[in-house]
Amino acid sequence: MTLAFFSPSLSSAADDPLTFVSSFAGADKGAITAFRLSLEDGSLRPLERTGGIENPFFIAVSPDQRFLYAVHAKAFGGKDDEEVAAYAIEKASGKLTLLNRQSAKGTATCYLEVDATGKTLLLANYASGSVAALPIREDGSLAEAASFIQHQGGSKVDPKRQDGPYAHSIVFSPDNRFAYAADLGLDQILAYRLDSATAKLEPASPAFVSSPPGAGPRHLTFAPDGKNLYAIDELSNTVTRYSRDADSGTLTKHESLSTLPDDFKGSSYCADLKFTPDGRFLYGTNRGHDSLAIFRAGENGALSRVDIVPSLGKGPQNLLVTPDGKWLLCANMPGNNLAVFRIDGESGKLTSAGAPIEITMPSCIRILP
Repeated sequence: MTLAFFSPSLSSAADDPLTFVSSFAGADKGAITAFRLSLEDGSLRPLERTGGIENPFFIAVSPDQRFLYAVHAKAFGGKDDEEVAAYAIEKASGKLTLLNRQSAKGTATCYLEVDATGKTLLLANYASGSVAALPIREDGSLAEAASFIQHQGGSKVDPKRQDGPYAHSIVFSPDNRFAYAADLGLDQILAYRLDSATAKLEPASPAFVSSPPGAGPRHLTFAPDGKNLYAIDELSNTVTRYSRDADSGTLTKHESLSTLPDDFKGSSYCADLKFTPDGRFLYGTNRGHDSLAIFRAGENGALSRVDIVPSLGKGPQNLLVTPDGKWLLCANMPGNNLAVFRIDGESGKLTSAGAPIEITMPSCIRILP
C-alpha cells in the first residue's frame, strides 16, 4: 500500500494518536512522516512529510509531546561528527518546525532518549563508541553537550564486530536517577548516575555489568514495573534479563533466551525490543530471519518464548507498542514498509492488520498518546 496524504481536517480523529516514522536516507529521501493511527482498526493515514532531514536514523519525543529530536547526518558513520536536530511539533497537522541542531560529539549516532523531566537528551554514537548528554532549553532547542563519555576497549569475541567500543543505546532508569548504555563492542551494559537538571553523567559504581561473551547487546528496555532491564543481543540473537537494585542502580545478569527457531541455520541479527504496557509480553526483532519473537514475562520477570512470526518485510528494525497495548507497529527498514499487527491481550500473539504501508527505509517509530 503506497502513501496518500490527507489534510488534517479530513483525516484526523480526536482519538487517533499522532505517530512519527523516520526514513533513514540521505538528501531529499531523508524525512520524518506523520501519521494518524486508528486505534479501532490499526490503519495509518499519512498527514505530513517533513523533508530536509538527512539520515534520521533515530528519533525521540519529549514527555510533554511538544518537541521531537532526530539524528541528522550528511554521511552516517563518516569522519565528521553528526548532529541532533530539535523540532517543534504541531499536533493538529503533524508538521515539524526546526528549532536548531547541535553536535552529537560522535559518528553513527544511533539512539536518542529524553529524560522524564524533559531537560536532558541522551544519545549513543555507534561508530565512535561514545555517549553524550545535551541540555534541553525551555523552548525545546538543544544546548551544547554537557557530558561526553568515550567508551574504551573491546571484547574481541567477534573480532570483526567487537574490535572496539560500539555504543548502541542509552536509556534512563524509571526513577530518572541512572542511565544505562548497551555497548555491542564491549559486551557490557554501562551504568551512569544522572543529574537531569544539568545533563551531567558520571560513572556509577559498579560501572558496568558484563553481558554473555559475544552477545553484542544492542537495545535496552525496562519492564513497566522497573524491576528488570532487558537487552536484545544483536550478535547472539538472544534477549538477556538483568534485575536492578533500585537504590544502588546495580544490575545483576540472569537468563538469556534465543529469539530464533531452534532449527534456524542462516544469518540473523537482532535489533529492537518492546514491552506491552501491562508488562506481560515482550517483542523482539530478527533481521535475516525477518521475524518477530514473542515472549511472556513471569512474576519475577523471567521470560518464556510464546511464538515467532514473520515481520511481513525485510529487516525489522524498530518496534512500537501503542499505549493501549492493542497494536504493534514494525518498521521493516530495508524492506521499505511499515507493518501493523493486532496484539491478543491473553496470549500476546500477533495478527496482521492488513497489507504493510510502503515507506522509504523506515528506521524508528514514535507515538504521541
